[in-house]
Order: sequence, then structure tokens, then C-alpha cells
Amino acid sequence: MAKQGTITNESVAKRLVELVGGKENIKAVENCMTRCRLELVDPTKADIEAIKNAEGTLGVVEAKGQLQVIYGPGKVNKITEEVKKIVGTRVVIGDEAVKATKARLQEKNNTKFKNILKKLGNIFIPMIPLFVACGLVLAVNNIAGVYFGDAYKTTNAAQIIGLIGNAVFSILSILVGVNAAKEFGSQMPMLGGALGGVLTSSTLANITLFGKELTPGRGGIISVILVVALAVFVEKQCRKFVPDVLDLFVTPLVTLTVSVLAALFVLQPIGGAISDGMGILVANTIASENIFVSVLSGAISGGLFLPLVMTGMHQALTPIHADLIATVGYTILLPALAAAGMAQVGATLAVVKKTKNQRLKKTAKNGLVPGILGIGEPLIYGVTLPLGKPFLGACLGAAVGGAVMAFFKVGAVALGVSGLPLALLIANGKMLVFLIGVLASYVAGYFFTAILGFEDPV
Repeated sequence: MAKQGTITNESVAKRLVELVGGKENIKAVENCMTRCRLELVDPTKADIEAIKNAEGTLGVVEAKGQLQVIYGPGKVNKITEEVKKIVGTRVVIGDEAVKATKARLQEKNNTKFKNILKKLGNIFIPMIPLFVACGLVLAVNNIAGVYFGDAYKTTNAAQIIGLIGNAVFSILSILVGVNAAKEFGSQMPMLGGALGGVLTSSTLANITLFGKELTPGRGGIISVILVVALAVFVEKQCRKFVPDVLDLFVTPLVTLTVSVLAALFVLQPIGGAISDGMGILVANTIASENIFVSVLSGAISGGLFLPLVMTGMHQALTPIHADLIATVGYTILLPALAAAGMAQVGATLAVVKKTKNQRLKKTAKNGLVPGILGIGEPLIYGVTLPLGKPFLGACLGAAVGGAVMAFFKVGAVALGVSGLPLALLIANGKMLVFLIGVLASYVAGYFFTAILGFEDPV
């Protein structure tokens, strides 16, 4: 069993269960990359301060109707597994408790805007491991291309490595279609994949509508999401009227036919216009030849990214990155946004140097390695945000780092990694200037936090 000093994952899990009111108070438990997410029968029974001060805890967040305890990457998987063992089968709770919990969740989170962001994020979250794996493989090709030059790019090795690295991107529309259909409530999620395949089919190039040839993949994943949303709506309407005995035949046929026709005549052109518009927006701001506009855009993007991460709105940027990579070959937005995580590292280093609180110092040090690797949540929720001013210092440092990235027009050829490892994915041989941006983010985050100061907790 894995240990951290004399503290085991099992003992951390047992203590967590005790502090949230016992296993009877746990309705559900899951984890993401850094957090153990608990849905509680009665959230008021949880001793939040004790959980924050418990061994292994890097931070606590109460969001989206959940109690989220941050343990960091890798560690959280093991602790969550131990919690599941303690809880056992899902607890059955009374109707009144269910109604009360649902009412609290709906009151706090059931807004159209939050629901849209949540659904958009849920479409892409299952693909993050693929983005990471393929991104790292593409990094190998990227580095080899820079080192060996054009002669390498035509070799079998380069082609095979590129084939592996582009695996997720070659069927991205299909994967997005399936996940979107699931998220929108379809009983036929594979239909979403079929629609994604239709929108990227090479056969579209042979079709002319209104005197204009269709373009395979136009609108990218934005078009796919629009078409799948329509398809799920059509499917649900069909099930209201189609007799059960005919449902297996009529509902898929009508849904697929209506959706494809709507896609070709309406939704793909709309998605294409949105995609083109976002590309133009990025080209006219961060990628602008006007240095002032480019630097200002990079500063604003970097400076606002940490608040976006806190609200979950950063998930809405994933389609923009994916479209830019598909159309331009790289995303110039990602390095500017990644400066936020780097500035957090600088801010945390300033906290480590100044604080006399040994527990805070330990928490900050434990979060530094994940932070350097691009996983910033342990630092946000465990260090900078609770202290207040260091969070502002990190945002200001991120603005500086984003401006530097935009000034040098630094772009990334793939998604999935952030922080220092993003250097492996930098396009056009600009790895060195990217590292300059990283250093600027570290220094600026440290500088602003040191200037602003913070109240050292007792």
C-alpha cells in the first residue's frame, strides 16, 4: 500500500469519511485528475476546517453541489478507491433528504448558462487522456523535426509516430459526436458518432449546393455539436409520437435523415461561420501583426484564465483550441493561457519564502511539482486563493506571461499538456522563446506576490 511518510492512503480515506459525517452521509464519490468529489446527504455535517487541516489535503472546494477535496494527481485516485471501499454499495437515503439535496443543488447550479458550460466540458473530459497521450507522441516528432530537419519528416519513423500522435485528432469529430449525444440525453449515442463521420466525409467534396462545393470538416467540432444537439431533439420528439413497435425502425431513420439534411443546408454553414469567426478573432488579436493589439490580447487572456478555471468556464475554450489546430496547425491561444499556471508557481514560491506557517509551507511545496507540470488546482485552492493576494499576484503575473507569449507568437501543435511540458509541443521551433515566456511568468508571479504580500495564517 502506498505511503506518504507514515500516513497511508487508507488512513487518509478513513479520516475523510469520518470528517464528512460517516459513510452514511456519502451519497456518491468519484474523482477527477486532482480532486476527490463527494456528494453528501447532508453537507452541513462535513467539518470543512478539519478536512482542510487533515494530512494529505491540498485544498477544499465546495462547488456544483459537491464537496471536492484536492489531493493532487495520482494520489487522488488511490484515496478515492479507498473511500469507495469504505462506503461500499451506494447508500439508500430517505425521500426527504433526497428532495432537500436536490433543491439545494438546483437553486445553486441549475442555470442555463452553467448547464451549457457543464455539458460542453463533459463532452471533452473523457478525451483528456487521449489528448495527453497523443500530445506527448507528437512532441517526439516535433523535437525530432527541429533537431534533424526536413530529412527526418519523410522517413517511415516520422510517419508512424505521426500516425500514432494524430490518432485522436483523426476521429475527433466522431468521438465528440458520441460524447455529445450521451451528454444531451440520446438513447442512441452512436448516432452522434455517425453524424460526426458524415460531416468529415471526403464525399462532401463531390457535392455542390447553391453553386458552392461543400467542404469536409467545415466548422469542425462546433458543427458536430450543433448537429448532434438537433439530432437528440428530433430523437426525443420522435419517441413521443412513434409507436413502440415501430420505434427501432422509424426513430433512427427520421433522426438521421433530418439531422444530415439540416447539417448540410443549415448547421454546418453556421458552425463554419462560427469557427471562421473565432479564427479571425484570434488572428486579429493574439496573432495580430499589430504588436500592441497582440500583446494586450495575450495579457488579458493570461490574466483572466485563473478566474475562468475557478468557474469551469475554461472548458468552453477547448473547441477553439481544437479548431485552430485543425485549420492553422497550431493554437496560439494555449501558451498565453498556460502562463496562468506558470505564474501560480511563481506566486507559490513567494509564499514558500515568506510564510512561517510550516503546514502552509508544506502544502505549497507539495503543490509545486504538479504546478510546474501544468496541474494548477492544488496551488489555486490550497495556497493562492485562500490567501487572497497571492491569487491576484498570480493573475497579474499571468498577464505578463501571456503578453510575452503573444509578443513572440508562440503556438502549440496539440492539446493535453500544459506548464513546462508544453515546451515539447511548441510549433515552428520556438521552444526557446516559449521558455522565455515561462521564465517571465514565474518571475512576474513571484514579483507581484512579493509586492502585494499576504497575511500569514496562524
